[in-house]
Amino acid sequence: MSPADQLTVARALSVPVVVVLYSWDFHGHAYWATAVFCLAMATDFFDGKLARKHGRTSALGSLLDPIADKVLVLGTMVMLVGLGVVPSWMIAAIVVREVLITGLRQAAIERGVVIAARDLGKLKTWAQATAAALGGFAAAGAWSNRVAWWGMLVAVVLTYLSGLDYARSAPSLFRGRGVPAA
Repeated sequence: MSPADQLTVARALSVPVVVVLYSWDFHGHAYWATAVFCLAMATDFFDGKLARKHGRTSALGSLLDPIADKVLVLGTMVMLVGLGVVPSWMIAAIVVREVLITGLRQAAIERGVVIAARDLGKLKTWAQATAAALGGFAAAGAWSNRVAWWGMLVAVVLTYLSGLDYARSAPSLFRGRGVPAA
């Protein structure tokens, strides 16, 4: 397993740690959970950079990387709902989009087409991670839940704009012409 794949696996393995830290009620638990979340999300930047630098991109990394991102971000967001920081409708909206686009990507794979991450999709992931971090710090008392709410609203909007961007390219996929990678 390459160092890049190891970082991706570490990010996925951080999810239960983040969930437990948000759940476990001790002084500063939300700060600790948010710090682990932020460190884990930072590995997303480095794993891709490492893979490209060493020319060692792998099928495992390509499969695990977006899954690790989604599970970490969505797991954190669900915990923030439980802590009363963000409304459940926002997280439900994000989950629905993620499931639909994952289904689209799966349908593409079944037709032998890999849908590459699009720029708006990368921005969406960044916005979701930022919103989750803002929510984590709100849970810790660093600022009001209103900051988290607005951050999450931006994430919801970008999540749906990104989903529409992917959906816009779907007809050409199902006609067999493939989906442009950029």
